[in-house]
Amino acid sequence: MKLSFSYDPILSDRLFELLETAFPGIRAGAERIRTLGASWESVSTPFMEFQGEKAIAHVGVLELPLWMNGEPVAVGGIHGVCTHPQFRRRGYFRNCMTAALDYCASRYDLLMLSTSQPELYQPFGFQVVQEYAFTTSCATQGNNKFRLLDLQTLTDQQILHQLLEEREPVSNVLGVVHERAVFYFNECDRPLYYAEDLDLIAVMEIEDTQLKLYDLVWRSPCSLLDLLDCIPKLIQNVVFYFSPDRLEVEATSFPEVLESDSYLMVYGTLPIEEQQWMLPHSARC
Repeated sequence: MKLSFSYDPILSDRLFELLETAFPGIRAGAERIRTLGASWESVSTPFMEFQGEKAIAHVGVLELPLWMNGEPVAVGGIHGVCTHPQFRRRGYFRNCMTAALDYCASRYDLLMLSTSQPELYQPFGFQVVQEYAFTTSCATQGNNKFRLLDLQTLTDQQILHQLLEEREPVSNVLGVVHERAVFYFNECDRPLYYAEDLDLIAVMEIEDTQLKLYDLVWRSPCSLLDLLDCIPKLIQNVVFYFSPDRLEVEATSFPEVLESDSYLMVYGTLPIEEQQWMLPHSARC
């Protein structure tokens, strides 16, 4: 059934007691984003089943403000799917998912979810889509213009908050705009690098001479060369986990499953079906 956090003050506690059985530590993640000014309860619509007062199944729906082919698209995100281990294979998950899909039918033309178990969602009409990463070679060694954000400080919280609110999409093929809660939940326990000269935040990793770029939060795009100029290490290869069409670079695509088991599934009309892209890690639910 569809429920509301605002009408039931203990619903959140009952939900997270359930979610901890499948996703240990998820309550701490939700509390973390609350300290940054966002909350699970403000963005998610819960569909739940109960045994007495005990929550035993949940499917959540939230709205993802995406950017596809140069146009804003509101997408329904399916997340937090869970059935208590003692109540599986009794139809509770199906009840929640059916109710969630009914709710979404008049609101969204497209739904997305990420999962390591696509077989659970295929009976409902979800399909796995092939995603692509991109790579290019280079030989650069810049200056030290990045610093780690310290989200314990109000100044750095404000930098992140404002950039997320005002961000341009990382790609014109597929990007995210004006979204905070999912980004906070996915990324704020990872290192976030801020380049003041470029006024951007990079979600990235460096392994030897390889740069892995997962997302860029910017008010206006820059070139890859501008970005590399902020990194003091020798970089010989860059891998993009999003379409790098706004970075003024020629890159080669290759099929990729993010983190080896994060399959992206869609339900409905996908405007970019014939193109090559990846939904950034920061926007996955």
